[in-house]
Amino acid sequence: MLQKLLAPIVAWMTAVMIATGPTGVLLLMAIESACIPLPSEVIMPFAGYLAFKGELTFFGLGAGNPVAQIWIAGIAGALGCNLGSIPPYELGRWGGHAAVRRFGKYVLLHEGHLDKAHRFFEHFGVWAVFIGRLLPVVRTFIALPAGVAEMNRTKFHLYTFAGSLPWCLGLAWVGYKLGEKWNTLGAWFHKFDLVIGITILAGVAWFVWDHWKHRTRG
Repeated sequence: MLQKLLAPIVAWMTAVMIATGPTGVLLLMAIESACIPLPSEVIMPFAGYLAFKGELTFFGLGAGNPVAQIWIAGIAGALGCNLGSIPPYELGRWGGHAAVRRFGKYVLLHEGHLDKAHRFFEHFGVWAVFIGRLLPVVRTFIALPAGVAEMNRTKFHLYTFAGSLPWCLGLAWVGYKLGEKWNTLGAWFHKFDLVIGITILAGVAWFVWDHWKHRTRG
């Protein structure tokens, strides 16, 4: 079921990368980092597959050199993460508590979540962004609490790039190694449908319970 729902999105993403190369990788990863959950676990491996086929050059750079093309994919992906993180970071920094007070109820978000974000960044400091960029799902939304916590912009972007680069390189390398067996990736994702579904349901249940608890206390 989940695989069928994702199929059109995956087809669109791969078509974008085939047509635009590294630019498409950058743009798709920018969308993924703007709190829109496109799966980087598909974007970057497919970029690696294009590197395997020798189709991921940048103005002639990397032609005939698959290792260079993997690096082109990784750097494009990491830069996309920086680009896409700008809107949610700025929204968190300048909207913050006022935006949550006004609109949070429509998305089950309350000021207690922002307080937790502040404590998270007070505890981990700049490493919160670096670590967050290495974690599935968390990496998509980490920019918003970073903005709410008013993390220094320069450090935010440096740690965003530093955490995103190994993530993007690693996934691109997986796609490169799959090579002609790229089609097996679909079957690999299908094995995790149940795990993904349970994780999503558990996350939604926790979020609703946390919101209800906050309202009853308020």
